[in-house]
Formats: sequence, structure tokens, C-alpha cells
Amino acid sequence: MGVRITPVNGQPVHSSNLFEMQATSAETNVASIASFLGMPVKVLTTFVKGSPVAKFIKSNLKSRHMDYEGPEVPQGDPWGYRHQFNIADSGFGSRGPRVQNDRAGEVGRTLNVKDFDLERIFGKEGVQIVHLSGLIAALSPETSTFCLEIARAAKKHGTRISFDLNYRASFWKGRAEELRKNFTEIASVADILIGNEEDFQLCFGIEGPEAGGKGIEADIEGFRGLITNVKKSFPNASVFATTLRQVVSTNEHLWGAVMLAGAEWQVIEPRKINVLDRIGGGDGFVGGLLYGILKGWEAEKWPQFGWATGALATTFLTDYAQPADEEMVWSIWEGNARVKR
Repeated sequence: MGVRITPVNGQPVHSSNLFEMQATSAETNVASIASFLGMPVKVLTTFVKGSPVAKFIKSNLKSRHMDYEGPEVPQGDPWGYRHQFNIADSGFGSRGPRVQNDRAGEVGRTLNVKDFDLERIFGKEGVQIVHLSGLIAALSPETSTFCLEIARAAKKHGTRISFDLNYRASFWKGRAEELRKNFTEIASVADILIGNEEDFQLCFGIEGPEAGGKGIEADIEGFRGLITNVKKSFPNASVFATTLRQVVSTNEHLWGAVMLAGAEWQVIEPRKINVLDRIGGGDGFVGGLLYGILKGWEAEKWPQFGWATGALATTFLTDYAQPADEEMVWSIWEGNARVKR
């Protein structure tokens, strides 16, 4: 967990003197869909002991109906541990958003399974799906091991594993061989694999067939070919998914998705959405997809709901969507923005 600092009114960071702060992480962006729609969610994380930022994060998680647990790590000296800062504006019109990650001294780098009773969490409390992000799996050698051990515990107890690859070149620099091995082990036991073409190719070295042409149609064709190859490498996974995004301007995107569940392809051709803040849209899609799976809906509805929760997330200034109910989400899918009285 960390915090995002955002200039108000869509202004760029360098020319602003008034900012808002919110608690954020890729994993809780995903989990917010289920938590706001009434499902129990638990976050495994670490906190800086006595930190007001840690207290701020805990209060935020409670407001999002999320349980949490994790060790309190002493800060040490002034150059010790802290929660990461994500400094990001929202952009506007022709000016795209800019994001700067400041992760020096991040307490999350210390995540270790010895601080959690995995037998209690998976064996007694019960977990239907555990969601892992490649951001944490690649953050440090410690977090790589942490994610591996979480995946092993989940597999042992029959918990479904969702893995969003989230490749970041800066995290992989100098560690490519080590991380490819770790990511491959997690993916080999995962049930749900999420990523774009670049994620699958850079994480695993799996090349897809060259798409014939340019544009969205070529993206869909290329992803189909790539996933066919990925499925051969990771036959235990039953669901593969990605979003499709074409940026017309900062505030207008074409938004779509592709999913392979079993032997059935589900393609949502990109449709126009209006964007207030794009950050968290992809996580919103994953959250909606997982919610549909947890609800036991037919596979066709999973990416539809995910498409709509991803679109919903881009209408919030928080990094995560806060659906009031399922009807709000399905109204977005149906294109119904009429007032509800």
C-alpha cells in the first residue's frame, strides 16, 4: 500500500500548489469492486509502525469495507522505511497524464510469509480467489519469494489464483533471469492470467504471430494468436484476459476487452468512454472480471461486467471504482446514463 498525490482540477504537478492524497495500490484497486459490492476482502500488506501515513491507509481500507493484516515495521532512522508515493496528475484534453513513482525505502519490499499464518488464512478462513500483481512479484527479491509462497499455499488449499503480470522494465532491470523463473512458476499454477501482449512477451519470451495490419482489429487478432501460444505454455490456466484501449484524447478513449475462457473467446469491441482520470481503469476491469467469476455467472458476463467496472473507475478521481450496486455497473454496460430517481 502507498499513497497517490494528485494536483486538483486536472493541473500538472510542476505548476500546482494544491494537492489531494489518497491511499492506493494495484491490488486494492482490483479488490474494491468486490468489497463495495458486499463480498469479504482481505489485504495482506505491511505498515510502517507509528506512521501517520500508515494510519491514513488503514482508515481508507476500513472505509472501503476491507479487512487487512500485516506486520508493523519500525521506520528506523529518517532514511528508513516509508510507504511509497505515486505522484500523478490526471491530464486534460490533449495533455496526457504524467506519473512519477517514488518507491525509495518502500516498506512493502519487506513482505515475508513468515509474518502471516497461511494455514489459518487459506485453510480455516477460506479464500476463493487470491489476486497477485506483477508489480509486487517484481518489487524486490523478498516480495518475489512472498508471491511464490502465497501461490503455493493457495494451490495447496484449492484457492484459485489470479495473476496480473503488470510488467515494468525498471523493476526487471538486472533481474530478468530471476524474475522470469519466478513469474513462470506463479503462472504455471495460476487459474486466471491477465496481461497485454507486451506483458506476456516480456515476462515469458512467448512471441505471438504478427498481426496483419494496424488498429484495434489487428490488436485483437494479435492477442488471439499470442494467447494460443501462452495457453500451450500454461495449460493449467483456464482464463486469459486483456483490455484494449485506444486514446483519442485524455478524456475520450475507445475501451474494449478480449477474454479466452476454456475454449470460448469473448471479444468486446472498443466503445467510446469519457474519462475523468484513467489511472485504475485496467485494475477496475480485473476487479469486475473476478467478481463475475466469484458470482458464478456464465463466462460471457465476466468481461462485460469487467469492461463496465473499468469504465466506471475512469469516472472517479480515486484510483478505484466504488460501485453502489450491480445495477450501476450494468447501466454503464448498456450505455444508459439517464438519471436514476
